[in-house]
Amino acid sequence: MGNGHRLGRRFGWLWAAYGTSALGTWLAFGAFPLIAVQVLHAGPVEVAALSAVGAAVGAAVAVPLGPWVEFRPRRPVLIGMDLVRFAALLTIPAAFALGVLSFVQLLLVSVVVAAADITFRAASGAYLKTLLPAEDLLVANARFESTSWTTTIIGPPFGGAAIGLLGPVATVVADAVSYLLSALGIRAAGGQEPRPERREAARTRAGDLLDGWRYILADPTLRPLFFNTAVFNGLLMAADALLAVLMLGRLGFAPWQYGLAFAVPAIGGLLGSRLARPLVTRFGQHRVLVVTGVLRALWPVGLAFLGPGTGGLLLVMGVELGLIFCCGVFNPVCATYRLERTATDRVARTLSAWSVTTKASTALLTAAWGVLGGLLGPRTAIGLAGVLLLATPLLLPRRAAAPLAQPEAAPSRA
Repeated sequence: MGNGHRLGRRFGWLWAAYGTSALGTWLAFGAFPLIAVQVLHAGPVEVAALSAVGAAVGAAVAVPLGPWVEFRPRRPVLIGMDLVRFAALLTIPAAFALGVLSFVQLLLVSVVVAAADITFRAASGAYLKTLLPAEDLLVANARFESTSWTTTIIGPPFGGAAIGLLGPVATVVADAVSYLLSALGIRAAGGQEPRPERREAARTRAGDLLDGWRYILADPTLRPLFFNTAVFNGLLMAADALLAVLMLGRLGFAPWQYGLAFAVPAIGGLLGSRLARPLVTRFGQHRVLVVTGVLRALWPVGLAFLGPGTGGLLLVMGVELGLIFCCGVFNPVCATYRLERTATDRVARTLSAWSVTTKASTALLTAAWGVLGGLLGPRTAIGLAGVLLLATPLLLPRRAAAPLAQPEAAPSRA
């Protein structure tokens, strides 16, 4: 079957819900820091804390939610997390209208949204695995990836225009409404899903919170991929934060040029996600995973040579285009590989642990590279991140995975 084959009505609603909320997120991209600076007159330390602390605390709050999701029907959890994000985000325009908006409220909302994001991702992965047969998972993940890059291209320019016309609070309203529409779409999907087996209350212990990490670390192929993802994403995001400082500060690029430097290369992600399944069909899952995992690590070091003017802008766009194209192929293949390697009754806990670790490592490395940028300068710190990223392919799985045969795996497919 080709990329265009249908995955059913229920997947169609889930896909539409994902696209709606992703567009809302990108429309509101950068809204929280702008509100902090323009409305609350926050300083650099507070703005940095808003992203780093919010993500880290949100990840900590989400830790007990993975086991909780595992033993509940997924669709109500997805709807609930969408409604939590809708309600949390709406408190910001409400407080702004009443003149009582504070930095503490922004921080609390960012924590709630981060925790709900992680929980939603865990539940959606578990839901997808029960919704589709194994052979359709890569097609589904590629469609999610392509939608993500499409909204990356569309959202920030429109969001920037909306912020210019209406202010950053207006885009937060749009983001909140997108989660409400997502909840309605998931509810409209309908259908029955297998009810997870419930544990006895006596087995619900503090140790259960670590089940996801235990499962990942016990698997010889998930373990290296887990560390690769956490380190790669953390170093990449840390370098991106300093790249903004370098481009908008020392090199004097205009904000529209900075936005253009990342919006245009997102086309590479759209193309990569479309090629993921044909490449896997031709070369095999493991080879595509490893080759694109290596290639994506080669690009970021080029950002250390960024200069001013048109040449510098073209350099950023070229590096980002190559990086994002490789990520566009790697991401859906990795997501599918992870689902296939995880037993059905462990998916929510595994994905939750994965997301918690990725968010926490990103927050930690972003904070550390902020300090390094202050000590060594942003260009040197970006170069150091690029050099370390060159070593991340060493963490990729060396061999193709053996068939999954854990005793706890659900014997769902012949």
